[in-house]
Amino acid sequence: MSAGPEEIAAAIARLKSGGVVAFPTETVYGLGADAFDPKAVARVFELKGRPANNPLIVHVSGAAMAREVVSEWPSAADSLAEAFWPGPLSIVLPKSARVPSIVTAGGANVAVRCPEHPLTLALIETLGTPLVGPSANPSGRTSPTSAEHVRASFSDHDVLVLDGGVCRRGIESTVLRLLPSPMILRPGVIGATAIERVIGASVSRFGADERAASEPLVSPGLLEQHYAPRTPAYLVAEHETEAALARVPGPVVVVTATSIQVRGPHVVEPMPPDAEGYAAALYAALRRADARGAGTILVVAPDTASGDPAIWDAIMDRLSRAAKRWKA
Repeated sequence: MSAGPEEIAAAIARLKSGGVVAFPTETVYGLGADAFDPKAVARVFELKGRPANNPLIVHVSGAAMAREVVSEWPSAADSLAEAFWPGPLSIVLPKSARVPSIVTAGGANVAVRCPEHPLTLALIETLGTPLVGPSANPSGRTSPTSAEHVRASFSDHDVLVLDGGVCRRGIESTVLRLLPSPMILRPGVIGATAIERVIGASVSRFGADERAASEPLVSPGLLEQHYAPRTPAYLVAEHETEAALARVPGPVVVVTATSIQVRGPHVVEPMPPDAEGYAAALYAALRRADARGAGTILVVAPDTASGDPAIWDAIMDRLSRAAKRWKA
């Protein structure tokens, strides 16, 4: 971690002038701007090339600041914030009048979360205002888990990057709508079971077919193609790998936690077998695979039989959007 007080001061000056700052979190790096400044938020959309119907998550220093962003803060929100903040849970509630409509893609609700990273918490607390923070990468592409990943996409002129080291979790936050009934809109490392224990109510799962294509998305991370490398990528079962290697354009990078071996010019990008390790390594591995200039990336579906099912659920959600399902 290289950023210190001087870098935070420079970041605050950039944000106060309507500029954009990339900040670290425990999940991925965010592309930050003053959440109450519609022109600054518009710049985030412009830099990312983000569709206007894709809402942003607002990052806060804690529950007190969250109440400035929402118009309702039920007791369940307090319980969740106490249990999981700072941490990878975004809570969706009716927005306050202070939040510009561009933040929510014109929708009535806003997602808020308190990130678990000391550098970014210090930034938000010192600035005294919440920040929007979509992943700091071009829209639809692989999320960044290091400052180097961000710098590969944006110039220093456009984005000031706060280097907070490598992101520990590596998978974006769980997005939970609380009203009228609890529903996970985007899976993350905090699953329904953990949430149900805290709020004492059942939690359902959002289905993409519940939204018309022209309406604002109810959550980030719902685009059909998302988190994707530029190289064509396919998700394959382990037993399909050999057949896929013979048919796709090469050379091929095989991203896998298995012991699969390939012959040149193909290469293997190894992955950890455990859920936490796989999640933390996923985006960096996809970026390394993309950088090889291969013809195809094959991602071997991981074995999800052991480990936290919520994390595996989030991983498979990301893989299903980053890579097309292989059809023999």
